[in-house]
Amino acid sequence: MDKSRTEYWRKNISYLAILLAVWFLVSYGFGILFVDSLNAIRLGGFKLGFWFAQQGAIYVFVIIIFVYVRLMNRLDEAFDVHEK
Repeated sequence: MDKSRTEYWRKNISYLAILLAVWFLVSYGFGILFVDSLNAIRLGGFKLGFWFAQQGAIYVFVIIIFVYVRLMNRLDEAFDVHEK
């Protein structure tokens, strides 16, 4: 049982690390660091860097929540700790 718990939490932490890296890239990278490069592209009449800072990051955050829920449901099923 200990090995199973360790593996479960290892996968959970890896999911969190990957999703937090995506969150950081979108919010800090696209919204601040790469904004000048992204502003050369237009989306719906707005510069892409501005769009990511104002709208795109929010959409990505919501998508990350749904992805995390889906990943955790699959992980819970795989380790038989899901809700019945």
